[in-house]
Amino acid sequence: MSFAGSVGGGDRLRLFLALQLPADVVDVLAGWQEAHLSGGRLVPPEHFHVTLAFLGSRPADERARIVEALRTTTRDAGQLTLEPDRWRETRSVGMVVLRDETGAAGALARMLHGRLEALGVYRRERREWVPHVTLLRFRERPRLAPPPPATGTFVPSGAAAYLSHLHPAGARYEVLDRVSLTAGG
Repeated sequence: MSFAGSVGGGDRLRLFLALQLPADVVDVLAGWQEAHLSGGRLVPPEHFHVTLAFLGSRPADERARIVEALRTTTRDAGQLTLEPDRWRETRSVGMVVLRDETGAAGALARMLHGRLEALGVYRRERREWVPHVTLLRFRERPRLAPPPPATGTFVPSGAAAYLSHLHPAGARYEVLDRVSLTAGG
């Protein structure tokens, strides 16, 4: 189901911007997740992504400007290469932290945050942006220590603006707009 055509200008959208993962990387992460993770709710593979910026509830009429900021930023980005580095647990989620081989993903995130701040739609977080893929949600920390998944180094397949629907069984994500990571895309 797509809300892309049914969202009105006065509606509010719970938005975030993220890097998308190649299908083969999603497959490896899903297999690793099944083999190594327990003690919470597994994030469905179709929801795997690397969040660049969570915008929260925004007026629908801001969507075009937000997506254009993402498009412009990805056009200016260099070659992004990521690789699983380690497992990390916070208060409520477990994630695979990614190594940003060239620093290009971090530079892209910083540029995007600046553009979104200039639009008045985002406030930069105090902590430094860390590329990661959330794979587990929990109420009580399971204190797992699995080895990193063996995806090897990979290049994100694109970027997207996502709509997040809150649901009792967990948030559900819908891609509203896709953006290429290649120059001129």
